[in-house]
Amino acid sequence: MCLAYIAYRTHPDWPLFIAANRDEFHARPTQAAAPWESNSDIIAGIDLQAKGTWLGVSTQGRFALLTNYRDLSEPETGSRSRGFLVSDFLRGEQTPAAYMQEVAEQADTYSGFNLLAGDATSFCYFGNRGEPQPQELEPGRYVLSNHLLNSPWPKAERLRRRLGTYPNADLEVSLTPIFEILKDNGQAPDPELPKTGLSLERERLLSSPFIISPDYGTRSSSVIAIHRSGWGQFDEITYNPEGIATEWHSWPFQLKQALKA
Repeated sequence: MCLAYIAYRTHPDWPLFIAANRDEFHARPTQAAAPWESNSDIIAGIDLQAKGTWLGVSTQGRFALLTNYRDLSEPETGSRSRGFLVSDFLRGEQTPAAYMQEVAEQADTYSGFNLLAGDATSFCYFGNRGEPQPQELEPGRYVLSNHLLNSPWPKAERLRRRLGTYPNADLEVSLTPIFEILKDNGQAPDPELPKTGLSLERERLLSSPFIISPDYGTRSSSVIAIHRSGWGQFDEITYNPEGIATEWHSWPFQLKQALKA
């Protein structure tokens, strides 16, 4: 996962709305979002190389997402796969705060990451390149890319502006407009590009919300929307290296414990 917008308890009818793009090498094997064979309460994709995931929800009311922290001046030395940070939370029963504290105590065993995790009553963030302690998040709108939570990277701010004014009531009508917003491939002007150790050409490529290139790009776009009734929808579109949609997966679900509105 490389870009996500999260609206948490900002609308009386929709306590959770997530729109996200996963950027990855096209050669990396991936299983599209679906209920897991090992635990049908969980809906998420699977990274078939490391066996973890980057975004998921469970009918127990648990949800989590992960992005990598990009800074090429820091070698990736972590011995554990970051994808298990999401899958372990979705499978578990700890509160988000307790789980994040446990993760924080083992932070140096992972390469740079940002983790968001929540359940029916709370929502937390921890990144092992930011503050040393997890944060419990208030209701609000958040953006996350490959820096820290709410870092004003151009691609994150583009998504925040466009989705921040989107009428949540329309989520019940169609998710298609959300996917159209996620497919924004406009690049940032050079003076606004982050400096993460990549070449200028690569920083330009990665500055768009939706990335198209032969070797690396946006592999999928995902939308999770949960109504105050506990009804939810997880939709995902997968893309080929040309940025052409190849599959649309749609998974409605009912929470066993509704999220706090």
